[in-house]
Amino acid sequence: MEPMRFGVLGPLLAEIDGRLLALPGRKQQALLALLLLNANRPVSRASLVDGLWGERPPASADHALETHVSRLRKTLGSTSRLRTETSGYRLEVGADELDLETFRRLLEGGRAAAVRGEPEEAARVLRQALALWRGAPLAGIEEPFAELERGRLEELRLTVLEERIDADLARAEAAALVPELRALVADEPFRERPRRQLMLALYRSGRQADALEAYQQARRQFVEELGIEPAADLRELEQAVLRQDPALAAPRRAAARSIERRLPRRARRSSSYSGPPSSSRLRRWS
Repeated sequence: MEPMRFGVLGPLLAEIDGRLLALPGRKQQALLALLLLNANRPVSRASLVDGLWGERPPASADHALETHVSRLRKTLGSTSRLRTETSGYRLEVGADELDLETFRRLLEGGRAAAVRGEPEEAARVLRQALALWRGAPLAGIEEPFAELERGRLEELRLTVLEERIDADLARAEAAALVPELRALVADEPFRERPRRQLMLALYRSGRQADALEAYQQARRQFVEELGIEPAADLRELEQAVLRQDPALAAPRRAAARSIERRLPRRARRSSSYSGPPSSSRLRRWS
């Protein structure tokens, strides 16, 4: 199969030899997006119809799907990539041809490095993963499935961003992280993990009073807008800051591991990780 490049971590992207492929129809674009989200796995006709037309598909939906599949095959220029299965269709994508698959492999590598106690490597690899994002995922796709998938992918991106910040905190990068964390808290005020990270970054920067004020701001916003108190681990962090708990002190490996166990969610090792993509392949996404 001829090498191609596909992207869903931003506007839908399909290239061959650096040439953008024209995907003229809205349904054809949405069909490609659905198949890419399930790359190398069969997708049933029923799932595709549901994704493209929702709960009330037209009577001609099955025939229309076949037409869109036929047109997509011609656009891709290869019948071997889009295969017909017993109950549906499967799009074959090679190693590092799809930004989402490259992102997942880098994520596995970053998490594995964090578990090994290598925060420098974890931060480096997770930065590479986050650099693959070109904007809002599936931007421009408005079919029924797109909103749910966008939300799922955005949640994944935020989780990986938080894991990268954890790695930087373990690298003694506390002061440099404060502006980024303030911006993240402003954008996502009800995610508690960035609140914890901001408090820890301020405390490790020698700003105990600011760390306590960050907690009070969080508490006011949670109580006034959600009617709830912050979670127990955020309250426990405030008490640890008040008593200047030695476990909060920065960057020695033992101390970092101790606070990671008590505060942020730790990454889990992935047994399937076999190393990040080569630098030449990564350059394809830059």
